[in-house]
Amino acid sequence: MSAPDEIVHQSTRLKIMSALNALPRREMLEFVRLKAITGATDGNLGSHLTTLEKTGYVTVVKDFVGKRPRTRVRITTPGRRAFQTHVAYLRDILEGEGAGA
Repeated sequence: MSAPDEIVHQSTRLKIMSALNALPRREMLEFVRLKAITGATDGNLGSHLTTLEKTGYVTVVKDFVGKRPRTRVRITTPGRRAFQTHVAYLRDILEGEGAGA
């Protein structure tokens, strides 16, 4: 059985990665939408995104639409792999393989 990915395992980061993994490759989610999905505050979401970005699991793009700042996030290929491996780990637990079965 594989081990949990401690970066992905944290509940807010798991929500972030789940939302981003559901997108087609190279698609991005805006910060505001991700905030609504996760229920996180601006600061909390920003902190978790920084952790995920430092690990190479997400890419954060900041730009402007007119004069308004916009932050968008995309899952990277290593991030997608890490998420899928973590999901496999969780499935193993749910199917009883991690309970000494």
